[in-house]
Amino acid sequence: MVTAADSPYIHCEDLFKIYKTEELEVVALRGLDLRVQAGEMMAIVGASGSGKSTLLNILSGLDQPSAGRVTVGERDLLTVTDDDLVDYRRSEVGFVWQQTGRNLIPYLTALQNIEVPMILEGRSRREARERAEYLLNEVGLAEKAKRKPNELSGGEQQRVAIGVALANNPPLLLADEPTGELDSATADEVFQVFRRLNESTGVTIVIVTHDREITSRVDRVVAMRDGRTSTEIVHYVQFARGEGEITEEFAVVDRTGRLQIPREYLDELGIDRRARVEIEHDRVEVRPEKPPTDSQPPWKRP
Repeated sequence: MVTAADSPYIHCEDLFKIYKTEELEVVALRGLDLRVQAGEMMAIVGASGSGKSTLLNILSGLDQPSAGRVTVGERDLLTVTDDDLVDYRRSEVGFVWQQTGRNLIPYLTALQNIEVPMILEGRSRREARERAEYLLNEVGLAEKAKRKPNELSGGEQQRVAIGVALANNPPLLLADEPTGELDSATADEVFQVFRRLNESTGVTIVIVTHDREITSRVDRVVAMRDGRTSTEIVHYVQFARGEGEITEEFAVVDRTGRLQIPREYLDELGIDRRARVEIEHDRVEVRPEKPPTDSQPPWKRP
């Protein structure tokens, strides 16, 4: 029996997103399935055009899917009304952009930037000030509260941006390439902030990134290819034989049984349009077609 605790906080099922112009139709998501548990910190990776940013825009309420199912908590983002969508973006999801200029108001201090979302929601100035000070302390910038964005480094700006995104205490935090413009040491500081906030507040965090070190920094990495999830890398700690970190990679099977096999595996086996699939004891074997050399399909027989 599936309980509420087992239900995913984010649930995408057979999700499609199609962009249409007068001369062109682009399918950005092609039947994507994804589940994210509440409190999880995970990353989405993939080549340019794989659909990862489109997925993040849908989860943030900035875009709507063309078909399928997508729920975040109790909200169905496919059928949500415009008013509910505004409320969702204000109170239930925070967003950190790659470009710091999209996250911060340049003429306000770090403290004031974090206060703004709360004041717009009707919180008292005292309450907004107290939470802004708390968040600045959580991201390690309490001593720079009165500095404006141009007086902060790129990493510091992104840490303030995380504070802005969490100002109204949303249960979901999304980040689109938050370390794309930072060096590796500064990126590590930003990811440490994400992890600390994830553990202290229980906020669910989904990060789109190209960072090669992401596997060791999050609980799970989902790779996307051609608008679908293709593989998952799970990172966890094993206690049974002593403490130690383990990373395993899995191919993703969607609800219809589709399995995305990495292209390099198919090329190595010489598999093109068709393959032989057989159950062999406790495993499924996928092999090249390779019919007998002296046989021909019926339509080619003399």
